[in-house]
Amino acid sequence: MSDPARPTPADEHKPSNFLRQIIERDLAQGTYANRHFAGTPGDAKHHAAGPLDPAKIRTRFPPEPNGYLHIGHAKSICLNFGLARDYGGICHMRFDDTNPEKEEQEYVDSILDAVKWLGFDWNVNGTSHLFYASHYFDFMYRAAEALINAGLAYVDEQTAEQMRANRGDFGTPGTDSPYRGRTPAENLARFREMRDGKLADGAAVLRAKIDMASPNINLRDPALYRIKRATHHNTGDTWCIYPMYTYAHPIEDALEQITHSICTLEFEDQRPFYDWLLDKLCELGLLAQPRPHQYEFARLNLTYIITSKRKLKQLVDENHVSGWDDPRLPTIVGLRRRGYTPESLQLLAERSGVSKAGGWIDYSSLEIALRDDLDPKAPRACAVLDPLKLKLVNFAEIFGNEAHQEPCHAPVHPAHPDRGQRQFTLTNEVWIEREDFMETPPKGYHRLYPGNKARLKYGYVIECTGCEKNAQGEITAVLAKLVPDTKSGTPGADAVKVKGVITWVSVATGIEAEVRLYDRLFTEAQPDAGGRDFLSVLNPNSKKVVTAYLEPGVAAAKADDKFQFERHGYFVADRHDHRAGKPVFNRATTLKDTWSK
Repeated sequence: MSDPARPTPADEHKPSNFLRQIIERDLAQGTYANRHFAGTPGDAKHHAAGPLDPAKIRTRFPPEPNGYLHIGHAKSICLNFGLARDYGGICHMRFDDTNPEKEEQEYVDSILDAVKWLGFDWNVNGTSHLFYASHYFDFMYRAAEALINAGLAYVDEQTAEQMRANRGDFGTPGTDSPYRGRTPAENLARFREMRDGKLADGAAVLRAKIDMASPNINLRDPALYRIKRATHHNTGDTWCIYPMYTYAHPIEDALEQITHSICTLEFEDQRPFYDWLLDKLCELGLLAQPRPHQYEFARLNLTYIITSKRKLKQLVDENHVSGWDDPRLPTIVGLRRRGYTPESLQLLAERSGVSKAGGWIDYSSLEIALRDDLDPKAPRACAVLDPLKLKLVNFAEIFGNEAHQEPCHAPVHPAHPDRGQRQFTLTNEVWIEREDFMETPPKGYHRLYPGNKARLKYGYVIECTGCEKNAQGEITAVLAKLVPDTKSGTPGADAVKVKGVITWVSVATGIEAEVRLYDRLFTEAQPDAGGRDFLSVLNPNSKKVVTAYLEPGVAAAKADDKFQFERHGYFVADRHDHRAGKPVFNRATTLKDTWSK
């Protein structure tokens, strides 16, 4: 990772957006210039000690470790880490682990791996900026007691149903809890009983005392703490009360000296509580100004996918897909296994822009970003995915014997001659695509049919003479003659003009491979629109497994190696199943958008 204090030249030309304008305004006004950062967040007033903060801004990426990250998280990662990089700042990696029942170490590990794979790091200049909400549970508890003592929080013992009914709705103000008038001393004693495990789960919650008639329902005395006896992945059984996310998140931001807390638009209505809480804690002397500020942007909405963690988990648990890393899922591990690159996801994040306006981006934008990234990089190879045998009936006559192997070559990459040539051989039998032969072709068909000539790419011109069929009348082989002196790259290559060029792989030297042809998981652009059961629009053709033949040089491919299979698209050697002698490739995307329901 580059020095966070020094933007790279490329960053100077990034398109502006409202978040960049806010950051540039704050930097120009010196809004956060005099902050101190002791490097030990979690202590009250830690930010009043230590040297001036070397980071001009601080952002954070704060996932809850209750599932695998998806494409929407990828945009947030690129945005938060990217802004910190571009403006001489630091981005914190922070886990909002306040819900022990749904959180697991497996998810923590997968999230850290995903962020690093995307090209970002929370270790800057030898210092780690990896944090957990659970690091601050002691401070959060002290802050809760301070709010109680100030008359700003109370313990409510209504049932969940009573609280829900008394909260009101958009047209009806809420009703005060009968427990709202308790004295601070009474609330403090009861809160400590909650902490000490003297009350049952769900028997009481700690609520902020704000305004039950507020037009913003989120300010109608929101819950701060609930009782939940559950083992936490980080703190074990130390606590039986846990802070609510909306209470914990602003405190985490403040203790870590975050300057710009960037969220998606669904948190916009929570911003007034974010501001209320931090302002009150500053007034009580637990935190100091300048405090963080929250800003919201429109999340990434991509067609033909779902990003609900609950629905993704349902797909996995009910075996509609093979796991969290199924290449059809929009999870980062799934996209990675599909063949997507960190650069392609960064490119999509940049192209999708940052704004307050929502909207849908077509799935093809994701595929275009991958093609744009892989086209200049991926080595080429020939592959036949729907093989039909082609017999060259005059092969022995031209080369002297049936076992001859005529050397052929092609560029590793047509735009980079410095990368050299790939070598393979033409033999008396080759595999071609089944669609490259028709007995009775339609007008405009230029490939193989009886009497027509076409070129075997990088090889010879051939003339089709017919085909062989089995007892059921199915075509089992195509017959053709080599046209002498027409080998590609020789003086006679252009002596015979043809319109059709077909790819091929030698039967004798090609390698057999399992190829998984993936497509969109859903047939509808918005699978769960209008409350529709998203499972009802699963695409039955989202995965097709074929036995294919690849040119021999691909045998050296290692897991995660990527290729452009000429004519077919971009493919990757599967991260888990590919191995020497048993190659397995996944199609990442076709060469162009060919989607149809």
